[in-house]
Amino acid sequence: MARRLFILDTIRTVFKKYGFQPLETPAMENLSTLTGKYGEEGDQLLFRILNSGDFLKETDPAVLTEKNSKKAAAQISEKGLRYDLTVPFARYVVMNQHELAMPFRRYQIQPVWRADRPQKGRYREFYQCDADVVGTDSLLCEAEIILMIKEVFEGLGLSDYQIKINHRDVLTGLAEMAGAQGKEGAFFVALDKLDKIGEEKVKEELATKGISGAGTDRVFDLLRSNATDLQTLKSLFTGAGQKGLSDLDQVFTLSGNIPQVQFDLSLARGLSYYTGCIFEVKVPSSGIGSVCGGGRYDNLTQAFGAKEKLSGVGISFGIDRIYDVLDILNLFRPDQERGTRILLCHFDEATRSHAFRLAVQLRTSGIATEVFPDVVKIKKELEYANKKSIPFAAIIGEEEMKTETITLKDLTSGQQEKVSLQDLIKKLNG
Repeated sequence: MARRLFILDTIRTVFKKYGFQPLETPAMENLSTLTGKYGEEGDQLLFRILNSGDFLKETDPAVLTEKNSKKAAAQISEKGLRYDLTVPFARYVVMNQHELAMPFRRYQIQPVWRADRPQKGRYREFYQCDADVVGTDSLLCEAEIILMIKEVFEGLGLSDYQIKINHRDVLTGLAEMAGAQGKEGAFFVALDKLDKIGEEKVKEELATKGISGAGTDRVFDLLRSNATDLQTLKSLFTGAGQKGLSDLDQVFTLSGNIPQVQFDLSLARGLSYYTGCIFEVKVPSSGIGSVCGGGRYDNLTQAFGAKEKLSGVGISFGIDRIYDVLDILNLFRPDQERGTRILLCHFDEATRSHAFRLAVQLRTSGIATEVFPDVVKIKKELEYANKKSIPFAAIIGEEEMKTETITLKDLTSGQQEKVSLQDLIKKLNG
């Protein structure tokens, strides 16, 4: 937990530096809020919650005998656990849009749930750290997201990371090239699996959706070429594709052309609500999938009744995967797990009372301090300190009380010395 808090505090500090305000939303949302926002595969991963009471009482018996799970689920479940933090945020914005200063910048750090098969890097419950700006379509926001990612990973001590970026309009250009007009959603979902299942399997999936032929072959030839030069690609696209490449060009320039930022023509991100730039961050040496992702969404708030378009863009850090990455790469430092700095040990009730008074002064000086609560042998008190990896122990007996000194024992080196309270405070705060 100490390691997790280090990650959370690092991210929260960056969010606050960029002017984002904290927000929390309920764990449960109406299924009408959640469904239809993540694509067909996302909807299948929603955790549904049974209605309270006798949930079968109002259910149509014909639905149960029909053995149609979708119809039955709709009658016995009206709520679900949130799948991400973006959709609940959009719902909140629409409900409160007349009271919020626009553009509205918020950060949110809460758990989300997905009915997935647990495995390395995939969890049923995990924390997300989101930062979103809604109410502006300025590309400055995309540039700020890149800069925030850079600051977060620097704060975590990670240098080997890649910020992959693409644009949904560029993907629309690819879909047009593949002859997938009207089937863009299926094209994006299949393309998003390229890293996981490979080119042939993606082609097979596209074929089942009626997307195949010379156009598809041309798309994969282009993807295999690792084309990253935006100017060259502009000659291959028209319409939406040109707009996407122009936006990306501006984002690269505004963010200062950071070396870790890489244009990835195949990056699709499966969530169906993205409409502009999309981001994904990976740490190649870790063997873990993406640890951060996000993008721009122009139409999400309209799904909740917003009368005008409230364009938004956001990023989400996956705490659990970041933890795994830091653990695999041995990047956690001992000071990030620092708890109690010193244990005050004693011999009897009188020295325990004196130790308690000293503890008050140490804590006032910002030093995490414990007093062993029971009167036991010193050996047992020191064993306790060692088990908790407390670096220092103060031994307080009658002589220490009389001379107003403290016998300080360094539990790492075994060295022992007599010090005054003020010297002890300087040493532990040094």
